Amino acid sequence: MIRTSRKTLLRTAGIGAAAATASVAAPVAFALGENGDGGGSEELDGSAKAAATASKRPEYHLSVPEGWKNDPQRPLWLDGRYLYYYLYNADYGAAAEGTAWRLATSVDNVAYTDQGVAIDKDTNADGDLWSGCAVIDTENTAGFGAGAVVVLVTQEDHTRPTGSTQAQFLWYSTDGGTTFTAHGGPVLPNPGVLDFRDPKVIWDEDRAQWFMALAEGPELGYYTSPDLKTWTAAGRFAPEGLSVLECPDLFWLDSDTGPGRWVLGVSTNTKGSGGFATYAYWTGDFDGASFSPDRAEPQWLDHGFDWYGAVTWEKIVDGQPDPNMRYARAWMNFWDYPYETLTWESDGFNGTDSITREITLKWYGDTECALVSAPVAALTEHAVNRIELGDVEVEGRLELDYVGLAYEVRTTISWTQLNNVGLQLRLSNWGSRHIDVGVFGDFAYVNRAATWNPDRSARWHESHSPHDPATTQVDLRILVDRTSIEVFVDDGRHVHSHLVFPEGGDDRIALYTDGGKAVFGGLTITEFAPI
Repeated sequence: MIRTSRKTLLRTAGIGAAAATASVAAPVAFALGENGDGGGSEELDGSAKAAATASKRPEYHLSVPEGWKNDPQRPLWLDGRYLYYYLYNADYGAAAEGTAWRLATSVDNVAYTDQGVAIDKDTNADGDLWSGCAVIDTENTAGFGAGAVVVLVTQEDHTRPTGSTQAQFLWYSTDGGTTFTAHGGPVLPNPGVLDFRDPKVIWDEDRAQWFMALAEGPELGYYTSPDLKTWTAAGRFAPEGLSVLECPDLFWLDSDTGPGRWVLGVSTNTKGSGGFATYAYWTGDFDGASFSPDRAEPQWLDHGFDWYGAVTWEKIVDGQPDPNMRYARAWMNFWDYPYETLTWESDGFNGTDSITREITLKWYGDTECALVSAPVAALTEHAVNRIELGDVEVEGRLELDYVGLAYEVRTTISWTQLNNVGLQLRLSNWGSRHIDVGVFGDFAYVNRAATWNPDRSARWHESHSPHDPATTQVDLRILVDRTSIEVFVDDGRHVHSHLVFPEGGDDRIALYTDGGKAVFGGLTITEFAPI
């Protein structure tokens, strides 16, 4: 791995080996406008204009090769690799609608090999395929053979041409999940409700049965089955204060800091009431027929605006699931602006995933527990350059002598007394465009107001997560790619995931404080090989 010296990046005149302060001239400085936007716009020269129209395909995040992708489907570990299916539309841009299931495979959940379409749309009379899940039928409960890959998926029941048509269908594979055959009509017909979709199925070892959680409008329906073909209603979950639920999730996690818990998750949109549109979850108990939450109010696995339709799956170590950790990933987009990503014009695709996360269950005292997130450990194996700057002291503003479009920044910021502290990322040459990450009073934030974005909802520009104002320190791990930013705050207790659309020449970094000094401890920039 190549390492760039700290001295090289901190070569601003007057910056010493132990500290750098913005009281000396930074390489390119500007006066912050009232709203932190630099006080004006920029005129692009010829080279900058060329950079602005360059590729926007991410360097180290998975993106669809062409066309459209949206919801991830829960990956499976089979024959030494993860099978990752996702919703895919090859006809995107040609006025044709409908999604298929496309397959990509990976051994480390970072780099993927495209395997093409596994289940095409319009293969049977029930049209395109929406979200669902794949399972490995180890015990041959469905009769397709031991080890068959079985998919439960929502399609539209063609025997019900009007009204409530969403139903659950079964497809199976006997060639390791590469190609699939339709079983026939719906295995779980629609009982007469508008929203009836996104089945998530697990094997309930204690009771030797399959268990399904199904999104049914603002509620979840629970079903059990001995064979994946016949399903019996078992219970319901009706949380308060949420909108339509999508893509349910149910899993167990042990914990190194307290007792293990069952976790129930859903994607849902509460933006209309000032909340999130992301992954809500509850910890609690599961008895094979119902889930009992520890508390009524959900927690949120992400505080940003573009982490939706998320799935979690088992981490396999030496052929066995790790009970203390799961992986997670989500679609980086949202239904308020799904077709407005600039990647279609620049690269002919629309669809990017978040980085894979490792999630664990952490207890805070005896009564409160939460999921915490970290970028998948294998990401470090793709690093090609690490720039270690050590501890950097800043008072005011300091621009680093660094340029880059895709990287990771890690630092622990500490201070005695401050109003505001953070980093400007994907900063333009004259400073009017940037993405800000920092802490202000009792919240950590990501502010993307100084870059173009299609989201124009009430809170589109800035996401917040709680920060104890008595704590004069924050740990930040920030993943920046060409059209995304993911911020892991305080060892992943809170995460902010966003689509962002800087210009192609916006490639600088600055550090800033307001109201005093701060030390950006252990400041490190890591670059990754394109996947």
